[in-house]
Amino acid sequence: MELTFRFAEERDTPLILDFIKWLADYERMLDQVVADEDTLADQLFRKKNAEVLFALENGKEVGFALFFHNFSTFLGRSGLYLEDLFVLPEHRGKGYGKAILQRLAAIARERDCGRMEWWCLDWNKPSIDFYRSLGAEPMSDWTVYRLTGETLKNLAEMPE
Repeated sequence: MELTFRFAEERDTPLILDFIKWLADYERMLDQVVADEDTLADQLFRKKNAEVLFALENGKEVGFALFFHNFSTFLGRSGLYLEDLFVLPEHRGKGYGKAILQRLAAIARERDCGRMEWWCLDWNKPSIDFYRSLGAEPMSDWTVYRLTGETLKNLAEMPE
């Protein structure tokens, strides 16, 4: 079986949403998915805020990665941030996750990125073990902070 890659096109928006929901279900967070096809099409293909790479086995999409660029002031270069990585359960154990990460690393190098990074849920031991086997290191000195929904709105509207 041959694994190939292709970048998503706007016509793939329903499939992208499917992959997002499959990942969210795996992460026990399906109830948090509010993305819809219109929003994804706008953000991914019109505004170009992120990119999607599909992994294909014999021409059929079996995995995906959604990523975008961030910037490191210390490195003075952009980085590649991997938001989502998912391989369909029936295609796991074939090295496809590693192949997707290898392709993303190659894209990062082609684009002169200084680093590649992502988050992983603390309970996801299989993924943590996999990432560590590739040489990835957890950033234990950092804590992620987030503003969403009402708290984001409140901060934006707070008087100066």
